[in-house]
Amino acid sequence: MSSIIGIRHLQSFIEVARYGSFTRAAKHLHLTQSALTATIKQLEQDAGLTLFDRTTRRVDLSAEGERFLPVAERLLSDFTAALDDLRARAELQQGKVSLAGSPSVVTRLIPSALSQFRTQYPSIQVDIRDESAGSLEHRVLNNEVDFAIAGNHSQQPELDYTPLLRDRYGLILPSDHQLAGLSVLRWDQLPKDDLLLLSSDTGIRAQLTRFSHSGRIPITLDRVQIEVSNPASLAALISQGLGVSLLPALAADIHSFAGLSFLPLSHPVIEREICIITRKGRALSPAAAALLDTVRHHLVQMALPTWVNAMP
Repeated sequence: MSSIIGIRHLQSFIEVARYGSFTRAAKHLHLTQSALTATIKQLEQDAGLTLFDRTTRRVDLSAEGERFLPVAERLLSDFTAALDDLRARAELQQGKVSLAGSPSVVTRLIPSALSQFRTQYPSIQVDIRDESAGSLEHRVLNNEVDFAIAGNHSQQPELDYTPLLRDRYGLILPSDHQLAGLSVLRWDQLPKDDLLLLSSDTGIRAQLTRFSHSGRIPITLDRVQIEVSNPASLAALISQGLGVSLLPALAADIHSFAGLSFLPLSHPVIEREICIITRKGRALSPAAAALLDTVRHHLVQMALPTWVNAMP
């Protein structure tokens, strides 16, 4: 017997689970309560399982319903994303683009590119997320954003990473520090000052940890006294003389680090790769593709910071 279950059953199930009430879910879905009840009954009959435990006051997910809920949400998300992609082909002037970027990308690269994009496509809505690398990858995987621009945090097999920029790691220190006048510094010459670093949920810290564990850089990170999750907070701590830090050049080229010195590190030269992160098998909508093309074109035109290079 062929299944009668479709998208409306998944949507109905998700909304009843969300509201814990057939009445409120039916109102949100613009259905009668009887129609919604019949839809859930069809789903349960087809599945052969009870998905909700019903009382006079509350409708709660059964154990089987709790297991099914994340699957249903993912199926509905994928279906909605597929429809959005189709509709966007005919709605370039009325579309929406969602992108995510690391703090340095959003601060340093996106604003001027977005200004150019808005001039050409003024009616396209743009949603920008500024988050850590792990969160960015998660949002791309779950179709919450069209693409992300950030470092390769964990090489997810379901994601494509297209190199966009490379920027060199260096030491961030106060401008009056005794080493500030040097042009370059070896990793094995790092000062004994307290080492301040971004927290482990950031792509930069994750990469430094990998380099340390693999022996590519001759330092250990066990002497880190203070960790912060935001580059602006890191800059404030360095400015107060609480220590020095390690950052790629692009991350150090934001307003918060004005007045501090960036000293590139050598032996070895270590670089971070900034990538365009997309989900495999999912084509960008015309609006998202147009924004990405604008970003690429803008990078060719803009004056990048020293020690930052666009990939060919």
